[in-house]
Amino acid sequence: MRGSGETVLASIPSPTWNAFHLGPLTIHAYALCLLAGIGVAVWWTAKRWQARGGDPDAIYTICLWAVPFGIVGGRIYHVITSPDQYFGAGGNPVAALYIWNGGLGIWGAIALGAVGAWLGCRSTGVSIIDFADVAAPPILLAQAIGRWGNWFNQELFGGPTDLPWALSVSPGIAQAAGYAPGTTFHPTFLYESLWSLLGVALLLLCERRLRMRRGQVFWLYVLIYTTGRLWVEMLRVDQAHHFLGLRLNVWTAVVLLVVSAAAVVTLGRRSSSIGPTPGAD
Repeated sequence: MRGSGETVLASIPSPTWNAFHLGPLTIHAYALCLLAGIGVAVWWTAKRWQARGGDPDAIYTICLWAVPFGIVGGRIYHVITSPDQYFGAGGNPVAALYIWNGGLGIWGAIALGAVGAWLGCRSTGVSIIDFADVAAPPILLAQAIGRWGNWFNQELFGGPTDLPWALSVSPGIAQAAGYAPGTTFHPTFLYESLWSLLGVALLLLCERRLRMRRGQVFWLYVLIYTTGRLWVEMLRVDQAHHFLGLRLNVWTAVVLLVVSAAAVVTLGRRSSSIGPTPGAD
């Protein structure tokens, strides 16, 4: 539907809860989705590394660096690109620390997570290039899982639609976004999750069928993800800063898409292909 408040024949309901209490602890569904994605990614990366003849313990050590760096980087990126809700009129600066409420920018998570991974690789003697190639499909799978946290938080949805898979949100959420109660929206969390799963399958297929060069799998991951994210970002209606009429995340996706495409093509011309030896350069 398009903001009229009429009833649609079918829609995806939003959860009526996003947290539960376990004694004095409050367990947030967003955090559980995030942790589930991280756990699967770390486990699968270790298994892929072991299949190449590497020591899986090295992967766990690297991830002890990469994961905290990635979470901090993701939150920093989110706060920098959406500062008004924390530092604007009526904002709460302390809420910038509440990551369980949502708000982890994948671009910042990858950037700072890469710094943590580099430090971990230096401490274990592992090549950062080989690690990035092994970790790329698991990272994309983690993103597919983590996106469901937005469903629980009823956030980051797209514009109004009456498609059968439209997303229903609570009346207060719809009104806060500037729409009439009962309006249904594009479930962009679902689009991005499905695109990421498709991307995982494509990465695995390319690994098995093509002669991939070192570093090429990682940059192909970036290319696949940014292609889908560019489309998804154009659908979203949440508040964001704009530059030249486009959301900042759109520009980030465009830049990374161009860079990753150039990297995939450039690396494809090199003679060093992915091999079974995952040691340091």
